[in-house]
Amino acid sequence: MADGEMTDTGQAAQPDRLTVLSTTTDGIRALTLTGEIDHDTGQPLRQALDAFGTPRPRIVVDLSRVTFMDSTGINILIAAHRSLTEAGGWIRLAAPTEAVLRTLQIVGVDTVIDCRETLRQALSN
Repeated sequence: MADGEMTDTGQAAQPDRLTVLSTTTDGIRALTLTGEIDHDTGQPLRQALDAFGTPRPRIVVDLSRVTFMDSTGINILIAAHRSLTEAGGWIRLAAPTEAVLRTLQIVGVDTVIDCRETLRQALSN
């Protein structure tokens, strides 16, 4: 069903929602994202990146299943980078799809936030 198509109930179909799966390995929280990151779907990511009260938080964001990201996603990642760095921690991006990597490169996020080709690389020191 394409965006904007009507369902049997007459309601507009929802765009690809963003799902966030959180796991922890060796003290590093890994967030596996699936779907699109935009104004309508960014809240779950914003909540998952909140490391309030965590000493020296370390977070890896697996982007291998993200099909689209707009400025909302960029802003969320930059804000998380800032707050995690201030807390003595870090954020790394892992395995962005070609489309997402292009977006990151166009605005220069890949020069601010550590971006690795694979999840394994992002989880290693």
